[in-house]
Amino acid sequence: MTQPATDFLARIADDRRRRIEAMRLAVPGHTLRAALAPTRPAGRLERALRRGSARAGGPALPLKLLCEFKRASPSRGVLNAGADPLAFARIYAAGGAAAMSLVTEPDHFHGDLAWVAPVRAAVALPLLVKDFVIDSYQLLDAAARGADGVLLLAALLSDVQMQRLITEARLLGLDTLVEIHDDDELPRALKAGATLIGINNRNLRTFEVDLATSLRLVPRVPPLVTAVAESGLSTPADLERLRETRCDAVLIGEALMTAADPAATLATLAAAARGASRS
Repeated sequence: MTQPATDFLARIADDRRRRIEAMRLAVPGHTLRAALAPTRPAGRLERALRRGSARAGGPALPLKLLCEFKRASPSRGVLNAGADPLAFARIYAAGGAAAMSLVTEPDHFHGDLAWVAPVRAAVALPLLVKDFVIDSYQLLDAAARGADGVLLLAALLSDVQMQRLITEARLLGLDTLVEIHDDDELPRALKAGATLIGINNRNLRTFEVDLATSLRLVPRVPPLVTAVAESGLSTPADLERLRETRCDAVLIGEALMTAADPAATLATLAAAARGASRS
């Protein structure tokens, strides 16, 4: 029997609250704020993922690739327990990624916020910290570590929380990738001020993945809002279907984390994103 999405998210949120309190005791928010580098305007991540418009009658522009580092997930279990985030960051940077996502949640995804700073120092890619953000402290922490953006889950946040976190993130120079899973969450995210929308193809109740979710919701994203398709995108055919839509970018994670040769897999997917074929 599958657990309700609200129970799953509530358990993760409770775990994050406990860890946030411990982090706040170890390094208070005012200490993080004092250590922040001069704030640059938000937008670096969003610009990197924006596809742009093709000329009338011309070929579709390449999809942008948001390549993810994720050691494990509740739906798939352990993907790559010993994977090195720095090694993957270099593969992604060399292989044509537009940006990199780091899944840093420790209890359910085996992530670590300590990865962010060394990855930031190793590659020039814009970095998305992908966690379960419920507290302003997490925004400060991500900014202090050198992130360019953070993930916000519409399913986890009230409208007021979502709007507040988007606003506070911008003041810290962070973009927010607001993730939605269904038709009801899209207008909520837009009303809160989201300009970068992630459409997750994974059903939070069953963990099943259906590309039709992105194909249905992408056309509803306003033209000036950047749309990213997420979850279950693992083949050139998946990317070719999305390339013919107004989708700006695709998040590729598990296909790379479980590949015997991540660089070769990325090359194949990057070719599909460009509309080229590889043997």
